[in-house]
Amino acid sequence: MKTQYYAASSLDGFIATEDDSLDWLFPLGNVEDTSYPAFIADVGALAMGSATYAWMLRHADEVALETGAAWPYTQPVWIFSTRELPAIAGADINFVRGDVRPVHAEMSKAAGSKNIWIVGGGDLAGQFYDAGLLDEIIVQVGSVTLGTGKPLFPRRVVTPPLTLVSVQQFGSGFAELRYQVPKSAP
Repeated sequence: MKTQYYAASSLDGFIATEDDSLDWLFPLGNVEDTSYPAFIADVGALAMGSATYAWMLRHADEVALETGAAWPYTQPVWIFSTRELPAIAGADINFVRGDVRPVHAEMSKAAGSKNIWIVGGGDLAGQFYDAGLLDEIIVQVGSVTLGTGKPLFPRRVVTPPLTLVSVQQFGSGFAELRYQVPKSAP
């Protein structure tokens, strides 16, 4: 079982615009033509930040058109938020706040032998990193630049550096970079 941060980023390191738009992302290719289908098949639990969850709520109709359901995940999801957010009927959602460590223990039990996915939210992924719980970072780097926006991973990671495990091209829009997080990281 691994705890993985799997995300798409612009070439200059942003996962969304300053106003949480992902409009730059979708023209770059079809998600079914990437590693996502194999990746999600190995996921047993998800952690999501409140901004990503709010995006899902705002775009439920578009998500339903793309995936067939307003909530595309069958796995249990833990939403980290300090504010009250509405639940989605029929979704296995747990609203939590605070330290990621006790929540990670719950998520590990729920995931069993499958992986935990940190969905969107570079700061949330950074909290798992800070706690020494992040095993892998998988980034689909898109062939666009945004100039400003929400950073991919707002942490300084220098010593020890991440270990590049693989690089793969998907169409003309994405390069996937897989990094192992060294265990001596904080």
